[in-house]
Amino acid sequence: MRSAIKRTKNHALLLATSLLLSLCLNSVSAQELSQNDDPEFQRVAPFQVFDNLYYVGAKWVSAWLLETDQGLILFDTLYGELTDLVIDGIRELGFDPNAIRYVVVTHAHYDHIGGAKRMQDEFGAVVLMTEEDWAMVEEEPIYQAYPKPMRHLVVTDNGTVNLGRTGLRFVKTPGHTTGVASTRFTVYDDGFPFQAFMFGGVGLNFEGVERTQMYIASVKRLQKMGDIEVNIPNHAASGDVFERYELLKQRAEGQPHPFIDPQGYTAWLDELLVAAEAKLVEEKAAAGQ
Repeated sequence: MRSAIKRTKNHALLLATSLLLSLCLNSVSAQELSQNDDPEFQRVAPFQVFDNLYYVGAKWVSAWLLETDQGLILFDTLYGELTDLVIDGIRELGFDPNAIRYVVVTHAHYDHIGGAKRMQDEFGAVVLMTEEDWAMVEEEPIYQAYPKPMRHLVVTDNGTVNLGRTGLRFVKTPGHTTGVASTRFTVYDDGFPFQAFMFGGVGLNFEGVERTQMYIASVKRLQKMGDIEVNIPNHAASGDVFERYELLKQRAEGQPHPFIDPQGYTAWLDELLVAAEAKLVEEKAAAGQ
């Protein structure tokens, strides 16, 4: 299954990532923007990926629910009416949104942070984000305005958060924003543990030599980690989420889990680095360097 995904996807993956994460957040057609914000167009039935991990996001932007023995952890919140999809999805899976203890915001762009205040107000969830991106909340929004969440906890590099027997370890990976929060945690497939990682800001839709150098340093740092087996993206196209889920539904007993793909994750990072290095050449030329 893994090789089948690679043959059809690897060369197209970088293009898909750039289109989805860059174009959708910049000046695109009114129809595309409308579709991004349309909850009916964006609706995806929630689904289980691992024993303890569920997809509760939309078509174009992800949200993930991590189940622990002491409550729920939500990664990103979507925005506007799309946040309803997250809440509805949690309930459809049989969980209570009031059990959300932490919301990890990968970065302070509206599509990831827009529903954070609602999670605080309605369910009493504690929001975690890096210092740099908490500062962004107080600034003019880059793309689209959103309700500003109350400042809660600050994510630090190599910092940890534990909820019951579940632990999160954070890695700051600046570039997409100056304070992107990436997270590693354990997922289970029929009780067997695997190391998962969420790269919190993949898109190259930013400007400047310094920011591009930050991004390159972040990718190189992730390449050195070397023990990640599962890619959990915050935009579904970045990790072929829906394609892999289709394979997961067809998985027979004894077959490998299609989301467990360490080689695919490594190849993806390599492609991100190539694209970022090409961007750096362009940024330096634009800056006269």
